[in-house]
Amino acid sequence: MSGTSILVYAERVGGNLAEIEKLLAGPLADFDGIHVLPFFHPYDGDDAGFDPIDHSIVDPRLGDWSDFKRISATHELTADLIVNHASYLSPEFQDWQAKGPASEFDGMFLTFDVVFPNGGTEDGITSFYRPRPGMPFTAYEVAGKRRLVWTTFMPSQVDIDINHDAGKAYLVRVLEALKSGGVKVVRLDAVGYAVKTPGTDSFMTKETLDFVRDITKLIHSYDMRVLVEVHAHYTQQLDISPLVDLIYDFQTAPLLLHSFFTGTVDRLDDWFKIRPTNCLNVLDTHDGYGVIDGGPINGRPGLITQDEMAYIFKVAEKNTEGHSAIASVVPQWFTLPHQINATLPNIVANDTAYVAMRAVQFFLPGEPQVYYVGLFNGMDDRELFARSGQGRDTNRHIYSPAEIQEALKQPVTKAIIALARLRKHAAFEGEFSWQVLGADSIRLQWVKGENKLHLDIVTNVDAPALNIVATDANGTRELKGVEGLASY
Repeated sequence: MSGTSILVYAERVGGNLAEIEKLLAGPLADFDGIHVLPFFHPYDGDDAGFDPIDHSIVDPRLGDWSDFKRISATHELTADLIVNHASYLSPEFQDWQAKGPASEFDGMFLTFDVVFPNGGTEDGITSFYRPRPGMPFTAYEVAGKRRLVWTTFMPSQVDIDINHDAGKAYLVRVLEALKSGGVKVVRLDAVGYAVKTPGTDSFMTKETLDFVRDITKLIHSYDMRVLVEVHAHYTQQLDISPLVDLIYDFQTAPLLLHSFFTGTVDRLDDWFKIRPTNCLNVLDTHDGYGVIDGGPINGRPGLITQDEMAYIFKVAEKNTEGHSAIASVVPQWFTLPHQINATLPNIVANDTAYVAMRAVQFFLPGEPQVYYVGLFNGMDDRELFARSGQGRDTNRHIYSPAEIQEALKQPVTKAIIALARLRKHAAFEGEFSWQVLGADSIRLQWVKGENKLHLDIVTNVDAPALNIVATDANGTRELKGVEGLASY
């Protein structure tokens, strides 16, 4: 059992795919896979690549499909299938705008009248769950006529009608391009919003789950695995996990902050009792550090309370000298941000606690994935945030090759790479268990015959600690603290 991977933007890790390929062949060779965030044309649109003009080609500034074919020969490659929308500058949308019903792409883009054929009421329109302020549609000129097109995220991101033959054909074209480029895992981006069902909030509904089943079957026919990204109440994660190969564990991340900020482990214990095993184990991501996923949503109690969520933001604000409060955005329909816009090392502000959190990430069942800024022990990029005004850029530093080489010398980065190496230990092929050792301490362990591993963490606010004991045919080795783990 291994399945470790890193999450990167191609342009922010050395500048292109060639630099990433060198890292995977060298200092990052212990990782088994890589998820390259949208590298399609263009990677630097309104939403950092999640608004592709052409979802089937690699932006030539980064490389081409041959680069990915080489990478996929040695590492499992994950790429995004953006199922909810495309760019208003895409050739498909431009053709439909020009020709209207005469376009071969007529029906590919979701219009107001398709969702509300008999007209929409105020209650019906405002019930839709939406991640941004305002209404979920935009007026566009189509063949000389004004049409309301669904734009769930941004006006430049036009929603696809996934139930129309033209929408289905578009998704098939993208899948075939991903397959030809060596992609082994397809992440369904924004799938929770893809199906619009009047009378519901249209987020992770029964109809959404039916679509996930159907598209998973299609992707499996191309011999690729399916990863679903859904930021939602933890019960919705439990509902979707049997339908796909991998789901994100977005819950452990806020629970670990709760543990290290309060000196407790009881909420981790509660989650481990019901946590799915087919998880992609993540902490920080390109979208920031999620907190909402552990809390109450729509009146349903969470794994932590609203007050406990607020306390996490309060401590993060203190540890980032107030910057996380400036960079994190509170949606119109909620009282707290969805995530902390800061780097995880800045949020935690303690190397031992930070690496202990990483160790838990690697010891849990599932497939650990480390975001590149966290891997390089990155600090908040306040200059980039000041230039762009985008809070998430705080955690999206652009690393030059020289900066990467310096980061690789840090004990924290060495310790995280050591965890990827340790994950190949034979004990991880055995049985997992955990044990609460005290109010602020917990043990995670794996056993397969004489091969044994256990991780002890202490979440004491003033004196966090971690210790790993590894046993195999060559004897027993203790890896204590950051330096001890870094030496593995």
